[in-house]
Amino acid sequence: MKLSKNSRATTGIVAVSVAALTLSACGPDTSGDDDAPGEEVDWADVEPAEEIVFWSNHPGASVEQEEALIEAFTEETGISVTLENSGATYEETSQAFQTSQGTDATPDVVVLSDATWFPNYLNDSLLSVDAVLEAAEVDTSGYVEALYEDYNYEDAHYGVPYARSTPLFYYNADHYEEAGIDAPPETWEEVAEVSEQLMEAEVASSAFSFPPQDEYPAWWMQNLIWGYGGSWSEDWDFSPVASEQTVEAIQFAQDATNDWASVSSGDPADDFGSGVTSQIVQSTGSLGGILDIAEFEVGVAFLPGGPEAEGETPTGGAGLMLSADSEPEEQLAAAMFIGFMTNAENTATFSAATGYMPVQQDVDMSEVYAETPQFEVAVEQLERARSQDNARVFLPGGDLELSQALQSILTSDVDVAEELTGVQESLEELYERDLASQLE
Repeated sequence: MKLSKNSRATTGIVAVSVAALTLSACGPDTSGDDDAPGEEVDWADVEPAEEIVFWSNHPGASVEQEEALIEAFTEETGISVTLENSGATYEETSQAFQTSQGTDATPDVVVLSDATWFPNYLNDSLLSVDAVLEAAEVDTSGYVEALYEDYNYEDAHYGVPYARSTPLFYYNADHYEEAGIDAPPETWEEVAEVSEQLMEAEVASSAFSFPPQDEYPAWWMQNLIWGYGGSWSEDWDFSPVASEQTVEAIQFAQDATNDWASVSSGDPADDFGSGVTSQIVQSTGSLGGILDIAEFEVGVAFLPGGPEAEGETPTGGAGLMLSADSEPEEQLAAAMFIGFMTNAENTATFSAATGYMPVQQDVDMSEVYAETPQFEVAVEQLERARSQDNARVFLPGGDLELSQALQSILTSDVDVAEELTGVQESLEELYERDLASQLE
C-alpha cells in the first residue's frame, strides 16, 4: 500500500536521481497478461481520491497557468492537486519518473514528451487511459485527432495532448522587403532561391539557421526529408535513413550551410529574434517569445514542401500521462484532472498564454487570432500534421543518434551517405539491444 500523498515531500523531486534507467533494468511485464494497465479495473466501483500529485517541467514557462488551472479544478471538484517541479527538461522529467517507480514518490500525473513517453510505456509505468477517461466522463472525440493518436500504441492510448506544438517557418518580413521578396517560399527549392536573394542584399549574417544538436534538429528536419520522399524509419525498418531520398534531402541541408545557411550555437529563435538570421524553422511554442524580442515584423508560413510531398509537419511537445503505479482512486481523480486541463476552454487559455497549440477541435481562438494573426497560421497547418518516425520518438537513443549525425553533417564536410549509413547501423543496434525482445 502506498503512503498517502500528504506524506510525500513536495521538494524531493530535485533529490531524485535523474540517471537514465536502462530498459532491461525495468522492463515490461512478461507474465503473459496482455491487458494494458487499467483495463482490468471495474471503474464503476471506484471513487476518485481527494488528492493527487502532478509532476511537470512547466513547458513554455507555464507554471502560473498550471497553478491557476489547478486552483479552478480544485474549486470545481474538491480534489486537491499538488504541483511538483519534475526537472528543467522533458528528459529530466522522464528519467526522474522512471527512477521513482516502486517508491512513494511516484506522481499520479506526469508531463512526458513525444520522445519520452514510449520508454515509460515499455517499462509498464503508464496507465492505458481509454477506460479511465470514459469512467471520468471525458469525451476524447473532441481532441485534434492527429495529436491524440500520437499516444496510440497497439489500440490503446497512453496519454492526452497538452503542451503540443508543430514547427513553423519564420521569416523576417523587413529583410524580405529590403531584398525585394514578395512572399515566403512554399518549397525548399524556393527557400534556397530567396536565401540567395537575402545574402545578396546583405540584410543579415545568415539567410537561414539550422538548430544545433541539443535543439532537436531531427524533429523538424523530418519535414525536409519527407518532402524528398525519405524518412528516418518506416515502422521498425531503419533502412530509409540511409536511402537515396533521405541522403538527397540532407545533402541539400549540408550544401546550404556552405552557401546561405548557418548552424546556431544556441537557440535559433535567439538568432532570429535579434536579426542575426533572416529565416528559421522553429516550434510554434516559440512564437510568443520571438514576438516579444523582435524589433521587426515577424512573418510565418507553412513548412516548405519538397519534390515528392507538400510541407508535411511533424507534431511535437508533451502530453499528460497517468501512472500505472497509482491506486485506482488516484487514477480516476487524475483522469478527471487531465480531462479538465485539456478541455476546450482551458486549452484555449493555456494556448493563448504559452503559444502551444489548442488540442481541442471545438475551441474559440478568435481573440488570440485577432491579436496574433501569426498563430492562426500555426493552427491551420495542423491539417498537414504527420506522425513522427519511430526512429526518433519510439527508439530509445534514436533521437540522440540522429541529432549527433546532423550536427556532424551540418558543421563539417563529412560524406552524407556514409554518415547516414552509420546512423542506420547504430539505430539497428539500439533496436536489437534495447527494444526487439520487448516488442515480441
